[in-house]
Amino acid sequence: MHKVGLIVNPIAGMGGKVGLKGTDGSEIVALARKLGATAEAPFRALQALKELEILKDSIEIIACPGAMGESVAKKCGFKVGIIGPAKEETSAEDTRRAASEMMKLQIELLLFAGGDGTARDIYSSIKDSVPVIGIPAGVKMHSSIFALNPKRAGELALLYLTGKVKELREAEVMDIDEELFRKGVVSARLYGYLKIPFERRYVQNVKAATPPSEKYEQEAIAAEVVENMEQGCIYIVGPGTTTRQIMQLLGLDYSLLGVDVVSNGKLLAKDVSEKQLLEIIDDKRSKLIVTPIGGQGYILGRGNQQLSPRIIKKIGKDNIIVVSTKDKLHSLKGAPLLVDSGDGEVDEMLAGYIKVITGYKEYAVYLVSF
Repeated sequence: MHKVGLIVNPIAGMGGKVGLKGTDGSEIVALARKLGATAEAPFRALQALKELEILKDSIEIIACPGAMGESVAKKCGFKVGIIGPAKEETSAEDTRRAASEMMKLQIELLLFAGGDGTARDIYSSIKDSVPVIGIPAGVKMHSSIFALNPKRAGELALLYLTGKVKELREAEVMDIDEELFRKGVVSARLYGYLKIPFERRYVQNVKAATPPSEKYEQEAIAAEVVENMEQGCIYIVGPGTTTRQIMQLLGLDYSLLGVDVVSNGKLLAKDVSEKQLLEIIDDKRSKLIVTPIGGQGYILGRGNQQLSPRIIKKIGKDNIIVVSTKDKLHSLKGAPLLVDSGDGEVDEMLAGYIKVITGYKEYAVYLVSF
């Protein structure tokens, strides 16, 4: 009987669609709920566990009560061993305590659904004593311990438990200061390393910083985008240093790490939520400008959850403009651009080849996958 630990951080990712860029701290969680945020992590954990259902008669899931793991494990029909007391509100301390308790029960693999903060809590409790697979469910996921998406997390767990993936590697646990992040400052820190079952096709890279030498390329990309902007069209500008140059060329205020909306050379709204975006675009002609995360290649689903499946469906694949410097594409070493919208149908719609603006009158055709 395989013994697998499962920790779900119920509040992970709640701040994404409402534009809060994370949910560290009880005040931010309360604000996210006030803004209409709903729990994302349990659904994403369920997506991962479904890939393990073929082994459900030979797996015991060790989980915390209710939304921290028990509910989704039972929904998939697994035998569940419950640890710890039931709680209405959970905290980082609950995650740390659960990880420690699971170690005492000699689990052979720990699955967790959350973001970088959850990864930090688990690392502080178990270090590298047991293999871990992160089910991406947070707003910020700079660490390399996460699978590409929840489905891939489950597939990788299945391969490891059946002995088809045996290699273990150290993977970085990174996190940023959320308070600074909300002010547009990215201050990342390496906290340590966790062991992960390794298969290149299933796990994400650590996020890479943008080198200063890319500024000229970014300005050339901005010139190409601005020159081709259409009157009467709404442009949704995603976060990033490359898209920032577009806003600067237009002479508009912007949120480096948020989502802004422009039309006819004017700023319609800054740092918007999913709800605000839906109200702004309604049935109007709209286009979306996004840039991949350096080192990881995500264009949707990491740090821009305001661009939800509902938004993407309204806009359509043909109205998504991808911009990237050549260095950023080269850093992917042939790996595809990635999407993890949380909706399988949307991810499939976006898959395939797409045009990427790489300079003034310069383009590349690049593969998008999930």
